[in-house]
Amino acid sequence: MIIERYIHREILQRLLWIAGLLILITTTNKFVDYLADAASGRIPAGFVLELLWYRMLAMQPDVMPLLIFLSVTLAMARMTQDNELIVLTAAGFGRNRQLKVVLRFTVVFSLLVISVSFFIAPWAELKVKDLKIRAWEEANISALTSGQFKEINKGKSVVYIENLSDDKMSMQNVFLHINEKGKESVLKSDSAYFDIDKNTGNRFIVFKKGRRYLGIPGKLDYQTTEYEKYGALIELSERKRSDYDPVSMSTVRLLLSPEPKYQAELQWRISSVLICILLSVLGVFLNQYPFGQKPFALLLLGILIYFIYTNLLGISGTLVEREYLPTYIGLWWVHVAMIIVILIINRVITYQHKRNTATIQILPAE
Repeated sequence: MIIERYIHREILQRLLWIAGLLILITTTNKFVDYLADAASGRIPAGFVLELLWYRMLAMQPDVMPLLIFLSVTLAMARMTQDNELIVLTAAGFGRNRQLKVVLRFTVVFSLLVISVSFFIAPWAELKVKDLKIRAWEEANISALTSGQFKEINKGKSVVYIENLSDDKMSMQNVFLHINEKGKESVLKSDSAYFDIDKNTGNRFIVFKKGRRYLGIPGKLDYQTTEYEKYGALIELSERKRSDYDPVSMSTVRLLLSPEPKYQAELQWRISSVLICILLSVLGVFLNQYPFGQKPFALLLLGILIYFIYTNLLGISGTLVEREYLPTYIGLWWVHVAMIIVILIINRVITYQHKRNTATIQILPAE
């Protein structure tokens, strides 16, 4: 049908440029964060683009519901502003038929949301965590430079390197200062190198043939120790077991697990689909009110509704994880509340339409 294709094209056009804008904003923020991590030596520079790609995929379940909602709302608002919907209604293409057309588009889009939320995003989250573990284990000391003092371990240690090898993994004439619960520990060695504990992932500087001074500043009871090899812990691993993280767990495993935190994640994935459908219906109904003639006011109202809706879902998910809210209530009550709001809006629109129709008087021809 020509009208149906026309409405679908209007929605699709806005969906594409809004998608480009949202992806640009979200990926730019992450890109800056990853560049900062690479500059500080926390991740290798070669991991930045790969991390950014997987993070972008993992973020899509949060972006796609907003994307379809804004696309439907703005497309219908444009048609309302140009009086096209009024003409369609007068020609017999009323609100119910408009809603069916929008829902057909939304259902197709929801199939994409299901594949992303249930399968692609968890896989991408798992890849992000694996890459962070690899980055932690493979990161070198590129952030350190010869002849300069450098804070490490979140400012708890200071290291000085006179010379750095070409592969940036071994050091000569190294000085390390560590603050250990009020006691100052100073290590000096002719050579040292970085090492990673394969079991824990903790990072060490291993000194060879040097001295260690330990004591409290201002007192004379310093302890001096000579060593052949000494490993100083400089940073705890950020390694986490991804297999037990609900965000990166497969949907099948979530279905089989009765634990509240896993059920909360499962309900959130299902919610991403319900949000698309319910907010698309709401976008059609909002254009039936007078502010449908004002796209910017309608856009602000739509964004406000979206954030209230998703924040309530997020709060409910947290309450389920902490076992303050039963899983059978979970996030479902928020969707029920949204359905009630939509039904009330539909009822008000129907009442106003009947009232306006009843006041129309057909004057006889003279």
